[in-house]
Amino acid sequence: MYRRLRSIPSNISLRLLGRDAKVARIWKAVMEAISGTEKDFTTGKLNKAIFLLAIPMIMEMIMESVFAVVDIFFVSKLGAGAVATVGITESLMTIVYSLAIGLSVATTALISRRIGEKNPEGASIAAVQAIISGITISLVISIPGILFAPDILKLMGASAEMIRSFSMYTSIMLGTNVIIMLLFIINAVFRSAGDAAISMRVLWLANMINIVLDPCLIFGWGPFPELGVTGAAVATNIGRGIAIVYQFYLLFHGKKRVKIKRRHLRVVFEVMKKLIRLSFGGIGQSLIATSSWIGMVRIISAFGDQVMAGYTIAIRVVLFSILPSWGLANAAATLVGQNLGAKKPQRAERAVWQTGFINMAFMGIIALFFILIPGFFIRLFIDDPIVVASGTDCLRILAFGYVSYALGMVVVHAFNGAGDTMTPTFINLFCFWLFEIPLAYVLALSFGLDENGVYIAILVAESAMTLAAVLIFRRGHWKTREV
Repeated sequence: MYRRLRSIPSNISLRLLGRDAKVARIWKAVMEAISGTEKDFTTGKLNKAIFLLAIPMIMEMIMESVFAVVDIFFVSKLGAGAVATVGITESLMTIVYSLAIGLSVATTALISRRIGEKNPEGASIAAVQAIISGITISLVISIPGILFAPDILKLMGASAEMIRSFSMYTSIMLGTNVIIMLLFIINAVFRSAGDAAISMRVLWLANMINIVLDPCLIFGWGPFPELGVTGAAVATNIGRGIAIVYQFYLLFHGKKRVKIKRRHLRVVFEVMKKLIRLSFGGIGQSLIATSSWIGMVRIISAFGDQVMAGYTIAIRVVLFSILPSWGLANAAATLVGQNLGAKKPQRAERAVWQTGFINMAFMGIIALFFILIPGFFIRLFIDDPIVVASGTDCLRILAFGYVSYALGMVVVHAFNGAGDTMTPTFINLFCFWLFEIPLAYVLALSFGLDENGVYIAILVAESAMTLAAVLIFRRGHWKTREV
């Protein structure tokens, strides 16, 4: 008995020591992910590779969302006209974001493949082609954006007072779209090379500058001029612009996986052709997905402003809740590209399934909260009972598909990482335009399910997308894709 009693403290101590050691290992891995790592992601444990890539990518996605939240928080103090101008301009900027995302997808496919092949020279050449493409495309938008901002606002339904008072905001945002383009593309360069921590730090820098400058330039605090809503555009572009200077410094003078030298500063038409071809699929995916929401909004609008408000709030909650999933999906894309480049297709496939299962577990936990207490999240924004009821129904119905969405998100990004950008484009076209919108119309208006019919249609269409993506992925044609 004495021996048994004496052994209790030592056993507890051993368990505590083991637990402390485990916590220490996790903390060490988190710090390595945030500070950056030189790890070769084509070898070693996949779970650790996923962790090291996903942590900074998740934080990067959260930082990207902070821009819009900060700007609208301060601009809302200027009145409805200023907020409406920002809203209209953001709807126009979706074109820029779609182009930037498309080029980023193509950049990820090319550079991750070259890094996996242990071909840093090829990665540097691909990076330069992506940057040149982004600058060229942005000029096509910048010139008309600067010259015709008031006319564009008028075309979008802005009032004469909005055009007179706030058109400079639109002019600046469209005119400097090259900053957004380069921020997305160069971050994709770092991310796909495995230097995800740099992409995260770039957005930290941009956000900190924007948060400080926004109120100073909007309200004229201290020595700063009072620029109103124009100040939001100036602050955002200064923050992002300084971040781009930092990106270029790291590309030309840093010691990371992708390094640009003077000899790389030229157009390589063969690589440029591949980049543009791949980017068409990425742009198509973004435009199809974005524009399909317009169809949903048009159907929802038939049920009144309060229902529309509930739907809008619920979708904002959904979009914010899936940001970590986007980070995990981006990690899968990088692992697929690099391991295919290293001639390890089976490891690439395992990376997708393991990332997918992790994402499903994460999204499943979030789904439980949205199914059990959806009203709590809607009431954080508004107290109107009709709006809350609509938003609650939307959030609860969509949450039933969260586990499915989680897997689909990873698999679609895996196709992109492999350089097969057209398969997700065709899947999106079928599921969102040819299936989701007609189904929403029939369920909501013909079957009398009202707005719940739209929510059910979104759930069914997104789940169908996952099923289609998984079935095509399992065929394995993406493993032989040449990039």
